[in-house]
Amino acid sequence: MKTIKQLMDISGRTAVITGATGGLGQHIAEVIAEIGGDLILVDRPNSNYAPLKEKLEQYKSNVECIDCDLEDEDQRAKLSQEIIDNKFPVDVLINNAAFAGSSNLKGWVVPFEEQTVHTWRRAIEVNLTATFDLSKALLPQLKISGNGSIINVASIYGDSGPVHSMYEDTDMGNPAAYSASKGGLIQLTRWLSTSIAPEVRVNAISPGGIFRNQPQKFVKRYEERTPLGRMASEEDFKGIIAYLASDMSKYVTGQNIKIDGGWTTW
Repeated sequence: MKTIKQLMDISGRTAVITGATGGLGQHIAEVIAEIGGDLILVDRPNSNYAPLKEKLEQYKSNVECIDCDLEDEDQRAKLSQEIIDNKFPVDVLINNAAFAGSSNLKGWVVPFEEQTVHTWRRAIEVNLTATFDLSKALLPQLKISGNGSIINVASIYGDSGPVHSMYEDTDMGNPAAYSASKGGLIQLTRWLSTSIAPEVRVNAISPGGIFRNQPQKFVKRYEERTPLGRMASEEDFKGIIAYLASDMSKYVTGQNIKIDGGWTTW
């Protein structure tokens, strides 16, 4: 019988991480490296991988970096083909990249009547279609692995409606496309878990709000509504990534695990 330390060790396995240079992506990459895994880091063209690669040096992991605009179907196909052509193994696929837009994006953080089909399609393409596409393209490698695990990064807003009053007097908001795409991602997780088993496990995590220097009035409202009384930090997600990427969760599939400080408990 394996020890906990042995169950968590993924030495010899490789994880593909999308959105790797973002705040959460960097922490995910560090977790995979710390528990022994090698890495294929994926992010948009012109992303700066250097600081992350420097952090990862201490773990002696093999690190490959591949640019890909996940909004572009042709670039997604090129990414998958590059992984296949280079015979990179894929044991873990972490679909972390997300289209979150910005307050100045036309048709995004505006009243529903002003939200546009253009921004809707962009969000669906990155947050949902890209996950479908990469999971399908890399499935042969994941099946060969014998330890295949897909981890989809969803959101509490894929399962709960937004509290719009929290955003009052800020430039923040929660567009329909974001919630719909994350809700679709959770259901895709369930569908995949029954369709590509038993070779590959598929789970989702749904983060609550992560503190990123949002306006104080928003932070206060959020904290007051959260049982643990604070917003999340990226470090709060390290444990769940190590769990789902390793044999610690060998009998877990089809789950959406909420890491939200109790937000969705109410």
